[in-house]
Amino acid sequence: MQPISFALYLTLLSSTAAAQVSAERFSTCLATLRAESAAKGVSTAAFDRLTSGLTPDPSVLEFLDYQPEFRTPIWDYLASLVDDERVADALAMREKWAGTLAASAERYQVDGDTVIAVWGVESNFGRNFGKRPLLTSLGTLACFGRRQAYFRGEFLSTLKILDRGDIAPDRLVGSWAGAFGHTQFMPSTFLRLAVDGDGDGKRDLMDSVPDALASTANFLHKAGWRQGEPWGYEVVLPAGFDTSVSGRGNKRPLSSWIGRGIRRADGQPIVTSDAAAGLLLPAGPRGPAFLVFRNFDAIYGYNAAESYALAIAHLADRIKGGKVFVTPWPTDDPGLSRSERRELQTLLAGRGYPIGEIDGMIGANSRQAILAEQKRLGLTVDGRPGQKLLAALRAVPAGR
Repeated sequence: MQPISFALYLTLLSSTAAAQVSAERFSTCLATLRAESAAKGVSTAAFDRLTSGLTPDPSVLEFLDYQPEFRTPIWDYLASLVDDERVADALAMREKWAGTLAASAERYQVDGDTVIAVWGVESNFGRNFGKRPLLTSLGTLACFGRRQAYFRGEFLSTLKILDRGDIAPDRLVGSWAGAFGHTQFMPSTFLRLAVDGDGDGKRDLMDSVPDALASTANFLHKAGWRQGEPWGYEVVLPAGFDTSVSGRGNKRPLSSWIGRGIRRADGQPIVTSDAAAGLLLPAGPRGPAFLVFRNFDAIYGYNAAESYALAIAHLADRIKGGKVFVTPWPTDDPGLSRSERRELQTLLAGRGYPIGEIDGMIGANSRQAILAEQKRLGLTVDGRPGQKLLAALRAVPAGR
């Protein structure tokens, strides 16, 4: 059986999602939520006012089972999030907001470069908030699809935010799952941990960088950040290493890792201490390896994916002047940086494909064009933007 195209796959998903959503079912669901709202701190009057005219958006259901941090190869994920462009932007933002950042880092006893790294990865320093109205997305997810109980809580939390007046309803937009603002807090996280960083009496992650930086610093503090300690570092495994002892949660004293022949990749000695570390092997034993400490777990708490935490940690190191990983990823087709992705899109557009905006974001149009060119060039047809495809398109002029 021939595999379906990525575009057709999205079309089928959209049709299925739309079929599952009905206005009657949504109305019934909202009535149930209305009955629960008072117990969650939202009056029925506020509920009625804020949900008046609300309709579901079936398209958000397409994303429930597709999260890039779990499905994208780690070398692609890191290449697109931690590149020279983002490091340069981070350094510029660190200088621009130096006073605000220093005050937040000092108040909450966290690393300012890690706060900046979260900002860069989460919204590209405020450039990519997401455009979906939170009430629409979360209302849909609260009534349809998987994890309805979780999203019901986030929907009611969104109503509380709006009722309190921290953020205007027309400004509260974000990702399909409801994360919003410069550092992409979920509504329940906002209610628990957002702080007023600029002293105006409001907590506004949409239009106040000081609020966003201070809130992220507070998040890391509450997650157990230990000031002055590293998140971890890259290490090299000895030949024949028993990888059954690996795992972020399988922490052992540093003396244990030293005894097993592990050494730091940068040549510095591993200093024996009381600290416990886990061995992270995000691409298996042939890829980069890391000893990770408590601060890595604090970053992990922001978005429960090890690839995400590694991206934040690595970007923070690069901001400090650190280098790329010593051990290469175990692939013969490494991922593309954002500038390379834009170049790839430009080359595809030059061949007549309807790419749309050249933005480095590999969406459905870009993916469909990649599939077609991979087939034409005799490459593996998987829709993945890699170095092999980019090199092939550079080498073959358009029209040939």
